[in-house]
Amino acid sequence: MSRVLVIGAGGVGSVAVHKMAMHNDVFSHITLASRRRHKCDAIAASVKDRTGVTIDTAALDADDVSATVALIKAVQPQLVVNLALPYQDLAIMDACLEAGVNYLDTANYEPRDEAKFEYSWQWAYQDRFKDAGLMALLGCGFDPGVTSVFTTYTRKHLLDQIDTLDILDCNGGDHGHPFATNFNPEINIREVTAPSRHWENGQWVEGPALAQKQSFDFDQVGPRNMYLMYHEELESLAKFYPEIKRIRFWMTFGDAYLKHLEVLQNVGMTRIDPVMFEGREIIPLQFLKALLPEPASLGPTTRGKTNIGTIATGQKDGQQKTVYVNNVCDHESAYAETGSQAVSYTTGVPAMIGAALMLTGQWKGAGVFNMEQLDPDPFMDMLNRHGLPWQVKELPSPLAF
Repeated sequence: MSRVLVIGAGGVGSVAVHKMAMHNDVFSHITLASRRRHKCDAIAASVKDRTGVTIDTAALDADDVSATVALIKAVQPQLVVNLALPYQDLAIMDACLEAGVNYLDTANYEPRDEAKFEYSWQWAYQDRFKDAGLMALLGCGFDPGVTSVFTTYTRKHLLDQIDTLDILDCNGGDHGHPFATNFNPEINIREVTAPSRHWENGQWVEGPALAQKQSFDFDQVGPRNMYLMYHEELESLAKFYPEIKRIRFWMTFGDAYLKHLEVLQNVGMTRIDPVMFEGREIIPLQFLKALLPEPASLGPTTRGKTNIGTIATGQKDGQQKTVYVNNVCDHESAYAETGSQAVSYTTGVPAMIGAALMLTGQWKGAGVFNMEQLDPDPFMDMLNRHGLPWQVKELPSPLAF
């Protein structure tokens, strides 16, 4: 029985608190906080309606460390679950250190003024958390998060050595809008338009954004074009599995999404530097975010499935073997259960699972941890029991590309 403070009232935060409320044997008291309390109150009403559980809400500017410390001291949680913007990670980690409470997030820190994705800022907190006897768990979503657990499970149970690893992220859903993003548009577009990068033979190989395309036939979705991208778990996987010679991340995009994105880039709407408009500074990408549909609003209209997994080729008992571990999640089923579509669901459920494992002591330690450092077995078991069942399939040969 534990108290938890969840910061962030977007789609992922909504899924996480719905799932926590469904398991109040672990989460005895839940507080949801966000800059806009009315969003927390709407989620709390949905949680009450769906589960009968009452959760508390609070208004919080998570950039304000002193305000976060004050809220933590008022709520007295055993764990802070950070599902806010990645720009706010360091401020919330600072607050957790000052208040003496454990920390979990789903995405690595990003500076507001630069599309730079790396763990170095958060890894620098290792000694401070270790000396305080506190645990900080980074990247406990799906990707990053489950994809790293899939890899760790593969290395523990399926392969003696991993030589190559490919992460395949397919959203086969249709939300019915000409252009929208399934999570925060500002974060999504920064990520997609960044240069591609993958790990090969001990070094990073960079290239233009969305320049490398392959087709893959995804189970329950069908053939889709997917594009080589950089994603943050590549950095932690390369660190904790130096044996892997090549690590790549692929994500699917439809032609209409890419055409809209190209036009928006060409007219400057994806810029993150300030421009003057009618005597005031605006960030074009933030203005675009205000024009696009709120990702949390896409649940009622989204149909189809997601399919996310890892394909690893390596050695087992002296023989080459390729194994595919993946999850397929249905948008409509996710919405029926939690009021959110599958992209939010596949991130919010792992956040709940990681929080549960920390609160029950199955995952514990002092310092800053990535998912690859922890025992995958209890996490994999909980995925099966809490809405994200996974499959293992042996492929006849390695990927041909």
